[in-house]
Amino acid sequence: MPADDKMTMDERRKYLVRMQKRYREADGRTREQLLDEMEQMTELHRKSLIRLMAGNLERQPRRQQRGRTYGRTVERAVQIIAESLDYPCAERLTPNLVWMANHLVRQGELQVTPEVLAQLGKISLSTVQRLSADWRRDIPRRLPRGGPERANQVLRDVPMKRIAWNEPEPGHFEVDLVHHGGPSASGDYVHTLQMIDVCTGWSERMAVLGRSYVVMQDAFRWLSCRLPFPVLEIHPDNGDEFFNAHLVRFWKDRVQGVALSRSRPYHKNDNRFVEQKNSTLVRAYLGHDRLDTVEQTRTLNRLFHQMWIYYNLFQPVMHQVEKTIITLEDHSTRIQRRHDTARTPFERLCETGAICPQRRIEIEALRNRTNPRQLRQDIYEAIPRLFELPGAVPGQRQNVRNTLRP
Repeated sequence: MPADDKMTMDERRKYLVRMQKRYREADGRTREQLLDEMEQMTELHRKSLIRLMAGNLERQPRRQQRGRTYGRTVERAVQIIAESLDYPCAERLTPNLVWMANHLVRQGELQVTPEVLAQLGKISLSTVQRLSADWRRDIPRRLPRGGPERANQVLRDVPMKRIAWNEPEPGHFEVDLVHHGGPSASGDYVHTLQMIDVCTGWSERMAVLGRSYVVMQDAFRWLSCRLPFPVLEIHPDNGDEFFNAHLVRFWKDRVQGVALSRSRPYHKNDNRFVEQKNSTLVRAYLGHDRLDTVEQTRTLNRLFHQMWIYYNLFQPVMHQVEKTIITLEDHSTRIQRRHDTARTPFERLCETGAICPQRRIEIEALRNRTNPRQLRQDIYEAIPRLFELPGAVPGQRQNVRNTLRP
C-alpha cells in the first residue's frame, strides 16, 4: 500500500481500538503524546480523538435505515443489461451500463427514461455487486464449475484410492496413457496404453492411434485376452480417455467382476508403479518424438510384443516388503525400505497360483525357446526402423542406443 494512502474507516477503527487501552492506562503527559501520534496517523481533530478515546468504539446498529437510492426500474434495467452480457462480474458490468442501455433501447429490448439513464451512470460498484448477488443464485451454469471432476459426471461414481504397495493378489492394475505427440498435440497421434500389476510387476503395453473410446476399448479387450490371469481392478488417472460412458459400460457390463478406481487429482504418486514404468519402459526407448501413422502404430505393437516377452519372462524385479520410519537424533525422520529377492514377474505370478496350469505350460515353453540376448538385440534394432518408416519426421532418434542405459 503506498505510504500516502489514507486509512480506511475499518483500518482507522482497528487502530483506535488498540490505542484506546494504552490511552486509558497512561498518565496526563503520556496521553498528550498519544494524542499527537493519533492525530498524525488518523488526520482526525484532537477534540474528536479525545471524545472517541472516552467513548465506546464498538460499531452501533443503525437507528434509522437508509432509504432506497435506486428504484425497481433501475434494478430491472441493470438485470436486463447483465443478462445481455451473460452475467459478467460487477467490475466488468458497471462501466458499461450506460452504453449497453442505449444499445438495448435501439434494439427494442429495454425502455429507460433520461432519469434512469442518469442513475445508471452514477451507480456504484458495490451497489451493482449487491444487486447481482441475488441474481446469481438463479443463473443456470453452462458447465458445473470446480474443475474437471465436477464436469465429468462419470467420475462421481468411481472411488478415489491408492492400491496398496503390498497388495498380495495379482490382477490389480495401475493404468496410464503415454502420449507420443512430439512438440505439437495437434491431430491424431500414437499413444501407449500401459498396465502394471502391483503384486507381480507384470506389464502390458499396446500402441493406439488416437484415444477415442473405440481404440481404447479394443486395446483393453486385446490386453485382457493376452493376460494369463484375470483382471480384478483397473486404476487409471482421471482422464476422459478412461472415464467416459462407453468405457465405464465396457468394464461394468461386458467385463464382469472388474472394480474401477482412480487416483486423486494432481497426485501422480497414486499411480507410482505405472508412472515409473512410463519412464523406464516407454520413454527410455521412444523418447518424446512424434509418432502418428498407422504403420508406426503396427510396428510399435510388434516391438511391444517383444518387450512383453523380455520384461515379463526374463527381467527380474524387486518388490518392497517392509517400510520403517526411523527417528534420528536431531528428531528428523527417514524411511528405511527392505526389498525381497529379485524375481521375474512370471516367477512371481506362478508363486501366487493365479495362473491356470495350461497357460503356465505355454508360457514356460515360450521362455525355454527364447534367447533373451538375441531378443534384446532385436528390440534395440527395431527402434531405429520405427522412425525410418514413411511419414516419420526426419532426424528423429538417429542413435537410439545412446539414449538407453547400457
